[in-house]
Amino acid sequence: IIMYLLWPLLFLHVSAQHLTLLKQPKQEGSVRLVGDLPSSGRVEVYHDGQWGTVCDDGWELAEAQVVCRQLGFPGAISVTPGGQYGEGSGPIWLDDMNCKGSESSLSECSFKGWGVTDCSHKEDAGVVCETGKNITSNRQFSVDNSLGLSDDLGLLFDSGDGCDFRVNVQDVSEEQELTFCVHSIILMIYPELNITNDSRNLAVNVSQTCHPHVSAFLRYLYTRQIDVSITSAQCLHQLAFIFGVRKLMEDVGRVFTLLLPEDNTFLTQVSMYEYGVRTGDLVLQENVLQYLSWNCEYLISSPVWSTISFHMMDALLQRSDLILRDEALLLEALERWIQDKGDEISSDQQASLLNHIRFLLIPVDKLYEMQFSSSVLHQNHEKLYLTGLLRGFQFNALLFSKIRNQMENMSSEYLSRIYTGDEWSVIINDTTVNYPYHHYYYGQNNRIQTFSTPAHPCALYREQKVQWQAQVFLSAQECSNYGISCTSFPVARFVGYGNQERYTSTIRYSNRLILSCKYENNVFHVQDFKNSMAVVPNNSSMDLPNPCPDDYSFRFVVRPEYI
Repeated sequence: IIMYLLWPLLFLHVSAQHLTLLKQPKQEGSVRLVGDLPSSGRVEVYHDGQWGTVCDDGWELAEAQVVCRQLGFPGAISVTPGGQYGEGSGPIWLDDMNCKGSESSLSECSFKGWGVTDCSHKEDAGVVCETGKNITSNRQFSVDNSLGLSDDLGLLFDSGDGCDFRVNVQDVSEEQELTFCVHSIILMIYPELNITNDSRNLAVNVSQTCHPHVSAFLRYLYTRQIDVSITSAQCLHQLAFIFGVRKLMEDVGRVFTLLLPEDNTFLTQVSMYEYGVRTGDLVLQENVLQYLSWNCEYLISSPVWSTISFHMMDALLQRSDLILRDEALLLEALERWIQDKGDEISSDQQASLLNHIRFLLIPVDKLYEMQFSSSVLHQNHEKLYLTGLLRGFQFNALLFSKIRNQMENMSSEYLSRIYTGDEWSVIINDTTVNYPYHHYYYGQNNRIQTFSTPAHPCALYREQKVQWQAQVFLSAQECSNYGISCTSFPVARFVGYGNQERYTSTIRYSNRLILSCKYENNVFHVQDFKNSMAVVPNNSSMDLPNPCPDDYSFRFVVRPEYI
C-alpha cells in the first residue's frame, strides 16, 4: 500500500531545499552560548523577554554541568570566568549561582534573584562543554527496516522536489531555525503526528546538538534505513519519540546497548538512562542499568557519581548484579553521594536508599567499625542505621536454621551481589599462550589458578575453607588433557573441591565469570557457570560487544548463598 501511494512521487525530479524561518518565541529560563563554537562561549539566559548574562561569582563546574546538559551536551569540561568570551550587553540576570549539578535548568539553581547583582559585564561567565570527543570510537551500526522500499525514496528526500510540508527544527537558544521540506504523504504514515490534508508544517523542538542528525532521521522516514553511532543515538531516539516511530526507538535502543562500552566517562550512559525515564523506554533503562551495575565500582569512583539522580540511585541499589569489592564500599559511596547532594535529597529519600543497603552481607569486622562512625546516614537515621547493624550481627552470629524463617521476609537483603574482594575472586589475564600438557608446564600455566575462600561470608563459616580451581582453555587439546570435551573457545571452568560437599544442604554457590578489558577496566560480559563450565559467547551473541577482543581478562567470582 505504501509503495502504491508513493510510486507517483518517484518520477519527480529533485533539488534540495532548506529554508530559514522567522524567529520563534523563546522559552523562559532557556540558555545559549555566545562564541565561535557551539560547545563553548559566554553563557546567556532568557528571562522577561530578553537575553542576559551570568556573573562569574560562585561560577564553578557544577553550574557549568547544568548549562551544558540543558543545551544537550554530555557535560562540562571547564568554566571560563572573567569575560573570556567577550562582554555581553543588556541585563546581568544571575549572580552568586549555587548549583548541585543535577538540576535540569540553570534557573532551578539558587541565586540572588533575577537581575540582582553587583557585577559588571567584565565578569560574564562562560563554559566549555563536552562534545563527545573523549569517546573511544564512533563505530556505526546500520538499522534497516526497508522491507523492499525503493532506494529512490531516499533520492526523493535528498532532492525535496514536489515537497508540500515543512518541518521546522527549533532550538530555544538559536536565533534561526532550520527547516526541511518533505512530503506530507510520507508523514501521514505515522499516525501519532496527526498529519491531515490541511496540515502544512510541523514544529519540532530539539537541542542544538541534535540538529546535524535531523536530516538523516527524516530520510529514514522515507527509506527505513539509517546508520547509528554513539554520538547520534540519543538524538535519533529523541526524534523517533517525538515522531512516534516506535520501531526506530526500539532499534536505536538496542544499538545503543551495543555502544555502551564506548564511553568510559559514564556521561553518555547516565544521560541515556534519564532520557529513557522521560520517554518511558523501559528496555533502554534496563540496558543502561545493567551496564552501570556491571561497572559499579568504576562508576562510584568517577566524577559522574555525585550527579546521578535519586531515582537512578534507587534503581541501582535494588539490583543484585552490582559488581564491587564489598557491600561496605557501596554504603560509603551512598553516604558520599548524599553529602554531595545536600538538601536536594529529603530525609525520607535518604531512609529509602539506606533500606536498600544489605547490612547482612557487610563483613563482620566492618560492621563492628561502623557502629562507631559519625557518618551522615548514621546521624540522620540512627535507629534505622543501628537496626541494620543489629541484623547484620545476628546474621553473622546465628545458625542458618535459627533465622531461616525470618530470612524469607527479608526479600533480597541476604542475596549476594557480585563481590570481587580478593578473598572471593581470582583473575586470569593470560589468554594467548598455549601450554603443552606436561607436569613440567603445570606450574607455569597462568591459565590455571587455585585458591581458597570461606565457605560463606557469615562469621560462623569464615574459618571453614573451600578450595577452588579456575581454568581457561583455548583449544580442544587443552580440554582433552583434563578429560573434558569442549566445542567452543575460549571456555572457562570453575571447580570446587574439598569441603564444598559438606555444605550442599545449606549453601549453594552461584558463581560468576566476569570479562573485562585489562587496561580500561570496563566490564562487558557477565555469566554464570553450568556444571562448572562457562562457554564464552562470540562477539555477535554477547549482550555487549567485546571492546578489547585481544586483551581482556577473566575474573572468577565465588558467590555463596544460603539455600
